[in-house]
Amino acid sequence: MDSQTKAVESTKKYLTTAASIVASAMLARTIVNEYLPKELRTIIFSAFHHRFDWFSTEHTIVIKEAEDLTSNELYDASSTYLQTRISSNIRRLRASKNKEKKSVILSLDDGEELIDDFQGVKYKWQLKIPKENHGRNNVGNPRWDFSSNREVRWFKVTFHKKYKDVTVDSYLPHILEMAKEIKAADRRLKLYMNQNESWMPIDLQHPATFETLAMEEDLKKTVLEDLTRFIQRKEYYKKIGKAWKRGYLLFGPPGTGKSTLIGAMANYLKFDIYDLNLREVRMNSGLNRLLVGMKNKSMLVIEDIDCSIDFKNRNNDKKNESNNSRNDEISLSGLLNFIDGLWSTSGEERIIVFTTNYKEKLDPALLRPGRMDMHINMGYCGPNSFRILVSNYHAIDEHSMFEEIEGLLKEVEATPAEVAEQLMRSDDVDVALEGLIQFLHGKRDEDQGNEGNGEDDKDEKLVLVEKEERLESSVEDQ
Repeated sequence: MDSQTKAVESTKKYLTTAASIVASAMLARTIVNEYLPKELRTIIFSAFHHRFDWFSTEHTIVIKEAEDLTSNELYDASSTYLQTRISSNIRRLRASKNKEKKSVILSLDDGEELIDDFQGVKYKWQLKIPKENHGRNNVGNPRWDFSSNREVRWFKVTFHKKYKDVTVDSYLPHILEMAKEIKAADRRLKLYMNQNESWMPIDLQHPATFETLAMEEDLKKTVLEDLTRFIQRKEYYKKIGKAWKRGYLLFGPPGTGKSTLIGAMANYLKFDIYDLNLREVRMNSGLNRLLVGMKNKSMLVIEDIDCSIDFKNRNNDKKNESNNSRNDEISLSGLLNFIDGLWSTSGEERIIVFTTNYKEKLDPALLRPGRMDMHINMGYCGPNSFRILVSNYHAIDEHSMFEEIEGLLKEVEATPAEVAEQLMRSDDVDVALEGLIQFLHGKRDEDQGNEGNGEDDKDEKLVLVEKEERLESSVEDQ
């Protein structure tokens, strides 16, 4: 028998053996699936995979989008980092476009592989998306529903097992550091809104800064100094055993710039804003889930807190709980625990802001230090605020009409929004300022008319009282 014939026969034997093994394996699998209970099948397959892993040289690390109730910082960093490692040999990619970005952002799609090289070590990355998440809006805006038990997305990174220590000690920290640098170079603030117990992000594009903010100079300086001191005191808060957070209450009439100040604070601190709509939250436990879903370096904002929800009276909370042990309806006590209880320590470097038009309507428990540490009265437009507004809208620092306008502002209660509206009515500065003067005169005359009407009403009441007294005296004489 020649060598060629021997080779053919040898190949036939190998193929026959392999086919027999495959057939036996398929038969065994069929028997296991059809005749063994699920629990026993799980044990058998787990043991098989465990044995197989003994012979494997690969090691795998799974990086989930979230762990328990909190988002996974390493997952977010990996997503950012891998976007800079996209190569042309990847068959299927995901594309997204941000309004502020000139170029399209490419990222991994489900199941696709990316090879990364770090210090001579090859790392194979894969993105995994559970089937139930397909079709959801996952591009650019990963959503984590804390109220459900659905699986989250994850990265699977595979490498030679002898590099496990290098991966944990060097490669993963490298990814975290690189992601910070990438984000710092392209920092876009986010505005989050809550939908039930989940946060939905959009880009924050509020243009307000402290330079353009219409606020009296002394108050503006005080707020800036307080914010600067807060972000520099990480070790101080740790030393005194307090959560690294600070609360601000912004109160004053509508149109005095409360929302604008919030935008200026976010832009100054480079903090994302979480705008909490309490009407979307039904349970106190939902508040806690939202709180732990917030990132560090963020601002929690509840606008118009006095009218956003009707809180149950704190004195009745225990009574309500005794009537219904499952009653977890959102309450004032729940909100207080949310901003100042144990759950509030789940993150750090956070600002909490409440706004209201009527400070006197708020429960004193909301206002004490430790909850609302600084109360900022957003008052009416004064001379300094006016000069900032006119500089913003017409780019001038002096004008012959300034003296009259500033004198009127000391007499009249006009909000910055009302003054800004008059300044925007014409591109001609003379026309705009003249219109503002007429507006302020009109408000002054209206205020004086109301005062006059009040005096007339008072005189009429005095006349009626005198008539009644004379009538009573006449009756007594008779």
